[in-house]
Amino acid sequence: MGSNPWYIVGLDNGGTTNNATVLDSSGHYLVPGMAESPSHVREGPGAALQALTTALEQVLEVTGVRRSAVAGIGLDTPGPASADGVISARGSTNFIHPEWGGFDIRTALEDKLGLPVVYSNDANAAALYAHHEYFGPEAMRRSSVSAIVGTGLGGAVVESGHVVRGACGMAGELGHITLPPGGLLEDGQPLPGCNCGNVCDVESIASLTGIERNLLPHWLTRFTDHPLAAEPLPYAAKALRSYAERDDPMALAIFEQQAKALGMLFTMASNFTDPHAYFLGGGVVAARPRFRDWLLERVREHTVLRVEQQRVAVFALVPDLDMAGARGAAIAARDVLRLRASGD
Repeated sequence: MGSNPWYIVGLDNGGTTNNATVLDSSGHYLVPGMAESPSHVREGPGAALQALTTALEQVLEVTGVRRSAVAGIGLDTPGPASADGVISARGSTNFIHPEWGGFDIRTALEDKLGLPVVYSNDANAAALYAHHEYFGPEAMRRSSVSAIVGTGLGGAVVESGHVVRGACGMAGELGHITLPPGGLLEDGQPLPGCNCGNVCDVESIASLTGIERNLLPHWLTRFTDHPLAAEPLPYAAKALRSYAERDDPMALAIFEQQAKALGMLFTMASNFTDPHAYFLGGGVVAARPRFRDWLLERVREHTVLRVEQQRVAVFALVPDLDMAGARGAAIAARDVLRLRASGD
């Protein structure tokens, strides 16, 4: 990465689509919106790697960047996967094809493209983008904790502008931190279970899966005449946000419980990392502003900070969520490749 202009391509790999961006050497993104194409991950690694190659070629054509000027690729995917991009032997919701188990997607893409590839999980990428976008020139002197609420609960810890990855790449798995049920669950409310086997962890409450499997079945016993009582749970869980946007009492009670769980999580973070910022991402970012702001405020209210922390800490939403993964992956790749070039 010498004195000539260079570019990093960020590839955000999802269950149905890839999104691509290009980051130039001055820190600007050359794609203002989405550059999407089919991901084909359910067809197995071969089809998915070809789809990522196509995404790269398309975004270079759109931006007019020559492939010879690309210094490297930032790739993010959903987990579970190792820090180096080896998909879990158990696969995941997206990587259901049997060939994905234990597949090294980073090395495979690097070999296919002939370019350095730096891997991030999607929550880490989104959190890294939020950190740099919010703090700008101060990003390398600031810290943050992010909770990304989706089908599961992703998260990340960013310290001095870099994602904390840990010895095995499993740092920032905030969704699987267990919470004390006292003050969180109602009297008689069953302990929520998580896919990972934990009981009453953050993901079992503050995720779409947690709503469907744990929260809705309980709250529908309190609101037996609710319209969603007649709907299948998967549909009802996805529809719940639209009810909350209309101030529906049951929906607000469920999201209040989620806000408590996230507040407990951030309270723990305040005592462990004492970050400058707490970011909330996921589907809430696409919600109507009044509900979105209400939920962020409820999370803030349920986060117990010391007086000194209250003076400096900020609570904010992850910006540009649909683009955050690709952009964050590009940032991660840029920083790693810079370190390699410097010899550190």
